[in-house]
Amino acid sequence: MKPIIKEKSKKRIAWKKVIITVVLAGILFVAAGWAVFGMMVARQDISLLAKPLPAATIIYDQQEKEASRISLNTYEAVSYDTLPKHLVDAVVAVEDKRFFEHDGTDIWGIGRALVTNLVNDKTVQGASTITQQLAKNVFLSQERTWSRKWNEVLLAKKIEENYDKKQIIEKYLNQIYFGEGAWGIKRAAETYFGKKVNQLTLSESAMLAGIIRAPSALSPLKHLDKAKERRNVALQLMKEQGKISASMYDSAIRAPIKLRSSKPSGENAFKYPYYVDQIIREASDLYGLTENEVLHGGLRIYTTLDTKMQQAAERVYAQESLFPESKADQLIQSGAVLVDPRDGGIKALIGGRGKQPFRGFNRAVQLKRQPGSTMKPISVYTPAFEQGYSPDDHILDEPVDFGGYQPKNAGGAYHGDVSIYDAIVHSYNVPAVKILNEIGIDAGMDASNRFGIELTDADRTLGLALGGLQEGVSPLDMAEAFGVFANDGTRMPAHSIIRIESADGEILAEAAENTGKKTTEPSVARTMTSVLEGVVREGTGEAAALEDRPVAGKTGTTEMPGTGGEGAKDNWFVGYTPQLVGAVWLGYDHTDGNHYLTTTSKAAAAVFQELMSEALKGEPVIAFPKAPGISGKKQDKSKDGEKEEKKSKSDKDSDNSNKDHGKSDKDRDKKDEDRSQDRKHGNKDKGKRNDD
Repeated sequence: MKPIIKEKSKKRIAWKKVIITVVLAGILFVAAGWAVFGMMVARQDISLLAKPLPAATIIYDQQEKEASRISLNTYEAVSYDTLPKHLVDAVVAVEDKRFFEHDGTDIWGIGRALVTNLVNDKTVQGASTITQQLAKNVFLSQERTWSRKWNEVLLAKKIEENYDKKQIIEKYLNQIYFGEGAWGIKRAAETYFGKKVNQLTLSESAMLAGIIRAPSALSPLKHLDKAKERRNVALQLMKEQGKISASMYDSAIRAPIKLRSSKPSGENAFKYPYYVDQIIREASDLYGLTENEVLHGGLRIYTTLDTKMQQAAERVYAQESLFPESKADQLIQSGAVLVDPRDGGIKALIGGRGKQPFRGFNRAVQLKRQPGSTMKPISVYTPAFEQGYSPDDHILDEPVDFGGYQPKNAGGAYHGDVSIYDAIVHSYNVPAVKILNEIGIDAGMDASNRFGIELTDADRTLGLALGGLQEGVSPLDMAEAFGVFANDGTRMPAHSIIRIESADGEILAEAAENTGKKTTEPSVARTMTSVLEGVVREGTGEAAALEDRPVAGKTGTTEMPGTGGEGAKDNWFVGYTPQLVGAVWLGYDHTDGNHYLTTTSKAAAAVFQELMSEALKGEPVIAFPKAPGISGKKQDKSKDGEKEEKKSKSDKDSDNSNKDHGKSDKDRDKKDEDRSQDRKHGNKDKGKRNDD
């Protein structure tokens, strides 16, 4: 038995040696790792924290000339001693409850984020402390990557070694964005409550703390209910963490919110705020930069902006008489964009009428509304021409029923045997639906996607022919799509940024060289352009005609239910010359039984006409390339003397009525009445809207 005992004893000793070796190796590894970590922390440069922020960002136009200087450093930094205790407590409760305990990173928070990210197989959650957020805002981009998170940790550790907690939260609150153009806590207190920071109540402090995470979406000036909900969350966290008593919580919850009635002066002092908004959006979506970095980072942003065109657009949108008369309680809104179809450069952009907050709703790019008949050239007639249809082909405009779907023309009239040319020019609905049915909905879906209009399976209906989309489009979407026709069948992605440089000249982002995406054949694009010239010359888009300059385009209207065909939700006009595409939308932000348009798409066409006329002043007149196959049709018309007859209004109307196949006298009279009204947008056009 003794040899067995000795053998067991030897095994125990061997295992002890192994365990001791492993422990010692682990200790050495940790020590070495800690030493390496310390060296990496020591190498971090945080000197920028001592420099005054923010630095002005300069926007350069297409000629690389300074167009706008964005400097939002109108705040005065406040010291920690002037911050109310309940403000600091609220921010800490919401953003980093262990702020005064950790040394820059929260291990428990990182652990939770790590598990969440591993489960989702991507970085979906951060665990940034206030110190890390300060590091990110000042030194790093907003992209969610492991490498950025690691750099954030190193910087946070270095910050904690050089600044105490009071200094850190002071710098944090003086630099972060609170929405509505308010950078820093001093500006936020003034913007929202018209107060000095030390006068903020518990309820107000909790509201400001609550909106830090998403200032644009939670701004109490625009989204009061959401801001109140977020304030209540902040107060609940403060109560749970023992920072306020139950009675203080109850009192703060019931406290009325008294917002400042007008914003302090100085906001929106920089030029072209809607264009700047698009730059920020593009910098974030394409290049991962934050709003803070764009507006505070002292960047040099080179863009496709044409200042002459932008200024012209702003002048046009300042003319109230150009737009339909609005209801007293809600302004008829509009968005417009001008794009060079040859390279996709956004030349000018207007996101709304009237006074708008900076980073407010930008209707030129954020709008999602049904495009109406402006979709017909994209979803119906381009794929039809690709399949061999011609503008000279004829189709019967008559009552139809596709399994319960019964499209009707605006005004209710039918026109018998019509050419595709006339169906497009006068925006008849039934021929468009019939042709989409003939070529197949899949062909229309495919063409729409090629033109950059994103569709879903819910759009796979014959309503696609008339722009009945589930999601809708923006003016920028439509400008990029119609740019295909202007650019011989090639789509150029619309963009505003050429490159972004740091203050010392380092290139941070640069637009890739893009030769465009072939969308359709040049012959199809030229054919469509020739027909769309007819829309402006003799059809629904006459109000968009430009003096001494060729222009093509398409009208669009979406009907307002319950108005007997008298009302519309949206007016559109999308048109182009060889060097510039313009898209204009008109409508109420909130459409209901009391707020709808009583104009035809002539209203949008007239805005387009003024916009393009002003923007193209001094620009060369360029002819469209000759279209194959249909130029003879136009020449025949002029040989018949119709061009000469158009010298008088009555002859012109008579001519057009002769071209309306199968129209009733009543329908022709309606068209004559519409034309006599011309651009009186505020009046109802009774029963005649060719472009629903």
